Amino acid sequence: MQITLTQKERMLLQDQKSHEQICIDKYSNYANQATDTQLQQICKTNEQIERTHLNTINQLLSGTVPQMNQQQNQNSGQNMNQQQNQNSGTNMNNSQSTQNNLSDKEICSDLLMTEKYVSGTYDTTIFEFRDTQVRDILNHIQKEEQKHGESIFKYMESKGMYNVQ
Repeated sequence: MQITLTQKERMLLQDQKSHEQICIDKYSNYANQATDTQLQQICKTNEQIERTHLNTINQLLSGTVPQMNQQQNQNSGQNMNQQQNQNSGTNMNNSQSTQNNLSDKEICSDLLMTEKYVSGTYDTTIFEFRDTQVRDILNHIQKEEQKHGESIFKYMESKGMYNVQ
């Protein structure tokens, strides 16, 4: 299905496009910097899903409404379940050098803050769109961003990095 975007819709999608690119860059960089293999896998999995989000945003910007099929939903859910069900032991790769010398906790804190922000910007974007189908697509992306935040939160909690009182 083809759509014509308003100037405001186009501007909001351009913002989301830049947010998705930042997420991709962060997950890619942090997958290489993290010392814990479980965190590395979370970063790699989330990076792939962020790439799908970027492709979806690019399709919308080109005026095409992508088809959101069940297989995509199932694959995203399976990827998230696989990373959450991995052994929560600490498999460390100490030989890997870190570019910015960030600890795994600092990496997680930055990623969690980023996901909170990106999820919030999707909330605003969703409310500004006229087309229900596009709103549903953006809502789907927002839910996946929330799942990314949840996976990071659960990882942090399991490692004693985030204590819920």
